[in-house]
Amino acid sequence: MLRLDAQKPARFCDGLIRRDFLHAGAISVLGLTLGDYLAAQQSGQADRDVNCIMLFLVGGPSHIDTWDPKPDAPVEVRGPFQPTATNVPGMRISETFPRMARHADKFSLVRSVYHTAAAVHDTGHQMMQTGRLFTGGIEHPHIGCALGYVKGQRAEMPAHVLLPRPIGRTGGNLPHGHTAGYLGRAHDPFILNADPAVPDFQVPDLLPPSYISPIRADRRQRMRDAVDASLDAFEHNQQARQLDGNFQLAYRLMSSPRAREAFNLNQESPTMRDRYGRTRFGQSCLLARRLIERGVRFVTVNMFETVFDEVTWDIHGSRPFTDIAQMSREVVPNFDRAYSALLEDLTDRGLYSNTMVTAMGEFGRTPKINPAGGRDHHPGVWTILMGGGPIRGGRVIGESDELGYRPKSRPVTTGEVAATLYRGLGLDVHRELPGPQGRPIPLVDFGVQAIRELF
Repeated sequence: MLRLDAQKPARFCDGLIRRDFLHAGAISVLGLTLGDYLAAQQSGQADRDVNCIMLFLVGGPSHIDTWDPKPDAPVEVRGPFQPTATNVPGMRISETFPRMARHADKFSLVRSVYHTAAAVHDTGHQMMQTGRLFTGGIEHPHIGCALGYVKGQRAEMPAHVLLPRPIGRTGGNLPHGHTAGYLGRAHDPFILNADPAVPDFQVPDLLPPSYISPIRADRRQRMRDAVDASLDAFEHNQQARQLDGNFQLAYRLMSSPRAREAFNLNQESPTMRDRYGRTRFGQSCLLARRLIERGVRFVTVNMFETVFDEVTWDIHGSRPFTDIAQMSREVVPNFDRAYSALLEDLTDRGLYSNTMVTAMGEFGRTPKINPAGGRDHHPGVWTILMGGGPIRGGRVIGESDELGYRPKSRPVTTGEVAATLYRGLGLDVHRELPGPQGRPIPLVDFGVQAIRELF
């Protein structure tokens, strides 16, 4: 760890590690989690490009118990909930989402998403957030990271922010798809790494640690000299050389009133905070709106960090997982409130016309309820939500079969989901990015197109 008040320079033996390079200001590796704060060109003023909020429903919601009810299926398939009408004629969802039912004209249901890879969380995380599977040692970039690489950041705001924390333990050891992959760590998202629902919420990477507080602001601009003196040998490292040109930008960000203000939830009224729900997910959704409003291009909100020992969408039915009843009591109302508030809030502020909002999990659940009272992993078919920006609301794309086991019509791949988001963001889906060893890799595989019915 490097401390500018230390008497001896830091010694590095294992490369760049989070918080080792610049602890003053708690900026995580000067670009390794600041993403496009550091590597993108400053745009000068906000534009009207389309933005995106991705609500990632870690654990994999049961499509049958949420947005693709099967009331005519056998009792062991249809589950305990009845379908309810929405404000869109013919569109029905589970009765457990009363708020969403009033806003169905703002979003569309894609009921025929599927993949054929392993039915494990990590695989789904990758495929839904990047459009591809991690193969051959190639980790593809998150859609938000690719957007940041292509379009850069607006003023002092990062291109891509991840709230509240990255996906952690879900039973595998593969990448989860939330990084910039082969684009390099300088394009990783800015990661909040804090719970915005706690009373003393602060953003670690925008706040100086206690030991640096006596240093006056006018001395901070001279910090680069101190780093040079302490890390002369370290700067022969290739990663350090790449970060060198962005040092001043990173430090300016740390003390940016605009960035601090964007993350300050205390500026929201108690009524508004209650509207979203005083939960980690609810306050993350509210924070996502604030960030989009102030220039961030893409925000990813992970509803959960893990699927173990917490009530989540992962409804296997027995500990350390969740059952259907627990999901309906805790997870569903949390999502229903926050998602509906986000759609209302963006619409009221005139932001929904240029902000896509998508809610998706990594797979669906098995149609038949298991002996433990839950449903298991099922990537054969599931439902995602898409709306906002150029995406039309009030539509149902594709359908699953009578048991919710596989697509019956208009099957949609994870690559097509990614292509839809790229198209909505104004990018050519076959634009090439610099892959490993300089090999160009298109945003999506050749021939994959967006879901045209949504536009």
